[in-house]
Amino acid sequence: MNRNLRRHKLRTLTVFLTAALLMLAMAGRLDYLMLYCADYYSQKADDLHQRERTIKAARGRILDRNGTVIATNRTVCTVSVIHNQIEEPDRVVQALSANLGLTEETVRKKVETRSSREIIKTNIDKETGDRIRELRLAGVKVDEDYKRYYPYDSLASKVLGFTGGDNQGIIGLEVRYEEYLKGRNGLILTMADAAGVELENAFEDRIEPVAGADLTVSLDVNIQTYAQQAALKVMEEKNAKKVSVIVMDPRNGEILAMVNVPEFDLNDPFTLNTEPEEGADRQKLLNQMWRNPAINDTYEPGSTFKIVTASAGLEAGVVGIDDHFSCPGYRIVEDRKIRCHKTAGHGGETFLQATMNSCNPVYIDVGQRLGVDRYYEYFTRFGLLGKTGVDLPGEAATIMHQKENMGLVELATVSFGQSFQITPLQLITTASALINGGTRVTPHFGIRSVSADGESVHTFTYPAREGIVSGETSRTLRYMLEKVVSEGGGKNAAVEGYRIGGKTATSEKLPRSLKKYISSFLGFAPADDPQIIALITIDEPEGVYYGGTIAAPVIADIFRNILPYLGIEEEQLFPSEVAVDYSRKKTYTNP
Repeated sequence: MNRNLRRHKLRTLTVFLTAALLMLAMAGRLDYLMLYCADYYSQKADDLHQRERTIKAARGRILDRNGTVIATNRTVCTVSVIHNQIEEPDRVVQALSANLGLTEETVRKKVETRSSREIIKTNIDKETGDRIRELRLAGVKVDEDYKRYYPYDSLASKVLGFTGGDNQGIIGLEVRYEEYLKGRNGLILTMADAAGVELENAFEDRIEPVAGADLTVSLDVNIQTYAQQAALKVMEEKNAKKVSVIVMDPRNGEILAMVNVPEFDLNDPFTLNTEPEEGADRQKLLNQMWRNPAINDTYEPGSTFKIVTASAGLEAGVVGIDDHFSCPGYRIVEDRKIRCHKTAGHGGETFLQATMNSCNPVYIDVGQRLGVDRYYEYFTRFGLLGKTGVDLPGEAATIMHQKENMGLVELATVSFGQSFQITPLQLITTASALINGGTRVTPHFGIRSVSADGESVHTFTYPAREGIVSGETSRTLRYMLEKVVSEGGGKNAAVEGYRIGGKTATSEKLPRSLKKYISSFLGFAPADDPQIIALITIDEPEGVYYGGTIAAPVIADIFRNILPYLGIEEEQLFPSEVAVDYSRKKTYTNP
């Protein structure tokens, strides 16, 4: 009996002590929360009663070099619902369905979703947004937003790029200069009661958005338009697969036009510009449509690359323009018979004449005189092994033989522009250095950005490398290329009243068995003081495909329009000679 009583007292004491300890622990915890965590839990309580909506920042505009707006914004609206604030769900469903072109089932599903905010539709026009706002539907919010708008639709589409649903850049300059263009979003903070309903007279906190900076680029809308019209015309006439045109200032690398037809509608970038075949991968076709062949794709340049071989040969002193050669229509290099485009041969000719005739055997000879080591040295020195550094994403690099794998046959084919690949932009950039006196410039679009308030201005700068070739080599090359246009295979590029230099090319695509070609022409003006350089590539033209026949006239047409526009004055006659010793009288002797 006494033992049971003692056990009962012990259990009672244990329960009492345990309860006391628990109460002390709870009191300690409460003191800790009240003294040390008050701010934290106060903030959590506020958060439960706060409603937050984003105020989208206006994206910076893109302007051409003359201040013409080529990318801007249009006001659009986002319609959303707050479940706890909806008073007449059926009316909300019917009104939103009718005004937004959505099924009632779709709208009802979102209206009945228990969330702090459910977006019904984005990017609706302002008129529709205003109409919904005027209905004064409890629980329905209409917030203004911005949608990118391109006034010239498809103009320079693969250069400008476009933005996605979140107004962020996806391709082109839009993504490259995202950090300058995007701006900083603002916020609207309101208070709600325990049921989640916004308090009508509650304090509203507003953080204003900061608009993105405007971007001025080197593109000229008028020159881009001229070039695009000319490219479309030749593509349609020759039923070509695609046509690219680059127009650049060789003195500083500013790109005045970059055309890649067919272009696409920047205001509707997810609609294909061609009819897809049944079962085709739509995303793959979209990626191909957005691709910029001028910088993303490589090709065998063909005879336009003879500009590089000629410069290397002149600079190294292994050839002069009056050196004599003989072309029987081919050259034997090791076990290979490499033919000239003129199978009967050109016979005896000087280096200048061989350039005017675009004679492969003579250029093979120059390449052999240079040798693999020295040719590779110039290839590197001219900047051909790297990328140009253009301010667009996805630039492709040159595909070239490794030096240790480059034998005499490879040297022979490279010397007249075959068996390796470069981008059109790499070719025109290298040619610019060789004709501008020897300065390798960085091709680019970005000139400056200016903040929305005009206070912050950032001017973009780009590296340049001098001494690629000597001034003498550059002058000699310009003279030779002017002769190509005035008397040689580039005659169709001549423009009355102007001194034009240039080089034609017709390169065969791989595999050779398909007999598909890329016709091209690279031209510059004025020939004695280049202020503009242009390159056209015509992919898979039908019928006559020679560069001198179909590509050269397109550049002539573009120059005919843009040279007066640029203020480059006409000259009355082609010069008969220039007072420079172009011949380098010494005769090369094979060691």
